[in-house]
Amino acid sequence: MLTKTASDMTSAAPPDDDIGVPVSVKIRERVKAARQRFHSNDNIAEFIQPGELEQLLDEVADKMQGVLDAMVIDTENDHNTGDTARRVAKMYIKEVFNGRYVKGPSITEFPNAEHLNELMIVGPITVRSACSHHFCPVIGKLWIGVMPNEHTNVIGLSKYARLAEWIMGRPQIQEEAVVQLADLIQEKTQPDGLAVVMEASHYCMAWRGVKDMNSKMINSVMRGVFLKDPNLRREFLSLIPRQS
Repeated sequence: MLTKTASDMTSAAPPDDDIGVPVSVKIRERVKAARQRFHSNDNIAEFIQPGELEQLLDEVADKMQGVLDAMVIDTENDHNTGDTARRVAKMYIKEVFNGRYVKGPSITEFPNAEHLNELMIVGPITVRSACSHHFCPVIGKLWIGVMPNEHTNVIGLSKYARLAEWIMGRPQIQEEAVVQLADLIQEKTQPDGLAVVMEASHYCMAWRGVKDMNSKMINSVMRGVFLKDPNLRREFLSLIPRQS
């Protein structure tokens, strides 16, 4: 018996009864048929057909207009909000949550020809995301520590920032985001050890709620030798120039 892959499902011509069905429903049904998750911080790019991202943007803009109407904002006569629904839709689909809808960045991996085996630290990398509870900004920095071995794949320094941007470009919870990034770097490079530390301000605390402008959250993921060797872990953490 043949099993359909996600690419099979997205490349097939839409049946006649699909006409008039919202594109979000079509994408959701493909994801469900493949028995995949579509949580806020999941990437669903493989289930989106060419041209559907623009349709999705149109659909979100239409629904966002309904939100503005429900908030009793006169977008017909208010020159400041006349195009707000589409601007917000574009922001979500093409910018701040783009990491949900596009495939990961192309990463060229090179063999460790020089057999490098010393601690390497990348950072601080500025990261921007939004909390999945309130869609408020999460802005901060992260540091990546890599302990390579002779079999480790080497990637360019800028590629770490691109991977971080792709993972953070989704509604996130900081603890889960750091784990997702660590999993991705581990998969790409296969080092002996990997450490990721993130420090960020959460505007769901600064902009609403307790309105605390000074609080930050710091969390880390340690893998391999960073987890087993406390001296290496201390060395990595001591070399991170975090702001107090």
